[in-house]
Amino acid sequence: MMFYMPARVYAEEDCVKKHAAEICALGKKALLVTGKTSAEKNGSLADVTAALSENGTGFVQFNDIEENPSVETVMKARDFGLAEGADFVIGIGGGSPMDAAKAIALMMAHPEADWEFLYAEDAGQTMRPLVLIPTTCGSGSEATGISVLTRHDLRTKGSVPHKMFARLSLLDGKYLTSLPKKVLADTTTDALCHLTESYINTGATPYSRMCVQAGLALWQQGKDIVSGAREATGEDLLRLLNASALAGMAIAHTGTSLPHALSYAVTYEAGIKHGRACAMFLPGYLEAASKEDRDYILSGTGFADTDALRAYIENVCGKAEASPELLARTVQDALHNPAKTSRAPFTVDEALLNRLAGVA
Repeated sequence: MMFYMPARVYAEEDCVKKHAAEICALGKKALLVTGKTSAEKNGSLADVTAALSENGTGFVQFNDIEENPSVETVMKARDFGLAEGADFVIGIGGGSPMDAAKAIALMMAHPEADWEFLYAEDAGQTMRPLVLIPTTCGSGSEATGISVLTRHDLRTKGSVPHKMFARLSLLDGKYLTSLPKKVLADTTTDALCHLTESYINTGATPYSRMCVQAGLALWQQGKDIVSGAREATGEDLLRLLNASALAGMAIAHTGTSLPHALSYAVTYEAGIKHGRACAMFLPGYLEAASKEDRDYILSGTGFADTDALRAYIENVCGKAEASPELLARTVQDALHNPAKTSRAPFTVDEALLNRLAGVA
């Protein structure tokens, strides 16, 4: 067994300001990787630019990261960062900017390489220094070496094989204050999928399950915020960020399994948000697991049974539907994805995947 999590994680109020010197020690000019406007709206961009300016560190911003970032966008940002003389990367946002920032930091260290380098199994892990600042609470990307990118050539999403960990990850609950309720629901549901898929996993260890146990406890405490039963406090928001980070630490060691494998084509083709797409298949994954594992997850999340879990997901995330043709395709995609199917601790065949996907 091994537990490896090289990112230094700080979770506290005003952590960007408090750790500005550590950020600026990573280079002379930062490439800030963000979405269009969210980093401005939630205050994280202002905190980062103030920290850099006060320490005499230059920066330039690339704010063209789309939802489910593509290989093409990564290459565009790599070329922009190199042309501007940036020597380290700061990813600010949800899973999309953070995943993109990892791949950009990798490609900036390999300026002559084309996009296929992203998928070279034996290319090494050399990358520019990276800082990640999550402003949603689902991907856990700040605590993983994983980058999931859109492949338009394959019409799906998939993980880059390189392990790309941040040097620093800075978690501040105040950045969630302006998060729309739908985004909060989608991202916390993604974190729940990570916790579940990591626990019910052939690669699970006492160390990875330690992260799941702590993450489930924090996730359950925030469940009524997501459902709208009460308003969130600053403590609550940091708790949700920590649940997401712990879920990230867990999947960094085990990887995800069938719900994620089944989700990728659904997100690409039907536009269903990532967390919601994974959650379409989560209750079925629990039902396929052993009673012991299923009961552990249900107890840890406060659901009486998988029907209660289904009802919660539909209540907070809304109804999600995909055509029978798309579901049949995603079953075939998952069936031919041994990296995911091998992580399920039970027999995976076409009949099981059809059952999970609701394919007649």
